[in-house]
Amino acid sequence: MTSAPSASELDKFRADTRAWLEENCPQAMRSKILDPSEEVWGGRNASFKLPESKLWLERMAAKGWTAPTWPTQYGGGGLSSAEARVLDEELRRINARSALKSFGLWMLGPVLLEYGNEEQRQRFLPGIIRGETRWCQGYSEPGAGSDLASLATRAELQGDHYLINGQKIWTSHADKADWMFCLVRTDPSAKKHDGISFILIDMQSPGVSVRPIQLISGASPFCESFFEDVRVPKENLVGELNHGWSVAKRLLQHERALISKLRDDAPEEDETLPEMALRLINGGEPGPLADHALREKLAQVEMDFLCNKLTLRRSSESIAAGIGPGPETSMFKLYGTELNKRRKELKVLFMGYQGIGWEGEGYSARELQMTRDWLRSRANSIEGGSSEIQLNIIAKRVLGLPGSS
Repeated sequence: MTSAPSASELDKFRADTRAWLEENCPQAMRSKILDPSEEVWGGRNASFKLPESKLWLERMAAKGWTAPTWPTQYGGGGLSSAEARVLDEELRRINARSALKSFGLWMLGPVLLEYGNEEQRQRFLPGIIRGETRWCQGYSEPGAGSDLASLATRAELQGDHYLINGQKIWTSHADKADWMFCLVRTDPSAKKHDGISFILIDMQSPGVSVRPIQLISGASPFCESFFEDVRVPKENLVGELNHGWSVAKRLLQHERALISKLRDDAPEEDETLPEMALRLINGGEPGPLADHALREKLAQVEMDFLCNKLTLRRSSESIAAGIGPGPETSMFKLYGTELNKRRKELKVLFMGYQGIGWEGEGYSARELQMTRDWLRSRANSIEGGSSEIQLNIIAKRVLGLPGSS
């Protein structure tokens, strides 16, 4: 284990990093993303709305800085936690955009580093780092949502491969993904937590089909995924056979930390909540809001948002230092969920009747989008583990409260 860098070594690393960023980060990448279509998710069919986005990804990946603390033998940056914090600070200093958004970076990669074998790390991690492979998560099923351990998608070992049959639901961006990390039942006779395995599935395999699900907001980020006699090589099994629940739980901790991080790093709005309130409630005039009740709600949401942002930043630094994530990620997920819903609802309150439109004349595209964002936020308390499940985890694993007899 290498020793932590000294203060002088960190100062030199900061200077070198700053110089490299000044030379290599395109000017177009030094601004907050306002349009989600400009985000880069990579994959076999990667799209780059801005040509500078592709260049920025290539340069960051070549340095290993899309995964700065991952080992260099897999293409990572090999940075210490202290160096990774310096890199993050320097990226924030120039307002640099994220070069790559990836479930592979945030969830699968850390699990492979912990549970995968060397062949799997060499095979999958470099493609994740370079943005060549886009991943989705196959956990929830129609009959196994919050009670995930009741999953029924089955994988039968047949010689050198598994034959998989079943269905997953609420699979984010499955229609755009190249691969899926998936939970399957490999021993139907075992207790429900004991007969589960964690396996990697190529979404181009014969027998895989995907169908987007339209949400109340009109968008379709989630999908149903179907598996009919899908053959998956047995070397795609991660961890031990029938012991995938441990892998699954670890990944869920990363996922809950991810959900909070995504909201923290979400594309910035072109108008802050206070600015929106002044425009719509005060007619653009400065000063206290005329509506006392809305003024109180706005102040509370803004304070809560800042506290949450600082807490998540502290947690990210702990994770970079090799501490966690742990069950406290359920607290972040629960609180972030409720906070996001409150912020979206407050916008609709500011808009009044204009906040309940769906289509037609009299509504601007901006207003209609905010209405859809508010409707979309209602799913936050279900996705990634329902709020009720998070409360149970917090009670048991964080507070240490006794379970029901």
